[in-house]
Amino acid sequence: MTKPTHTHRQDGGRYAKASEHTGTGALEGQRLVIYHDLDKDVTSATTLDDWRQQWRPLETDDCPICMGTGRDSIKGNKRQPCGGCYGLGKVRKDGETPQDMWELGEVATGIIQRQQRVIEQRDQVLAFPEVQEALQARKKRQQQPSNDSVVRQEQEWRKGRGHGPGGQRYTG
Repeated sequence: MTKPTHTHRQDGGRYAKASEHTGTGALEGQRLVIYHDLDKDVTSATTLDDWRQQWRPLETDDCPICMGTGRDSIKGNKRQPCGGCYGLGKVRKDGETPQDMWELGEVATGIIQRQQRVIEQRDQVLAFPEVQEALQARKKRQQQPSNDSVVRQEQEWRKGRGHGPGGQRYTG
């Protein structure tokens, strides 16, 4: 049995990347990824850009049952947590599912520490003055047009046909 190497970012599933090729004909000049859907036993192809956007590689501590989604993939009920990782999407570093609450706590602690590192890295990037200036400029651009359009829409709505006296809307 082929071992999964990737999973879909939104839909989950088990996929094995088979190879990469250069496209021919209508797809000339593009890189194609050939992959095997292990759940449906189907081989397909997609562009390299689509592959990078839609699929992600499996990490060593991703749950082998739900492929890191944390949802019940066996019964197909996405509202229920996975029984292998208890909804965390991660397992122990050796790839085994946690056997007791202490091991589950270690897995959860690892997830929290990873998230803290990501937040610290983003905070460091946000501390640069150039980034702050770009964010302020973007905020100004986004706020002004939306405020004007909201005011215009509100005025048009108030002037429009309604159910009040004389066809006007009740606005007060």
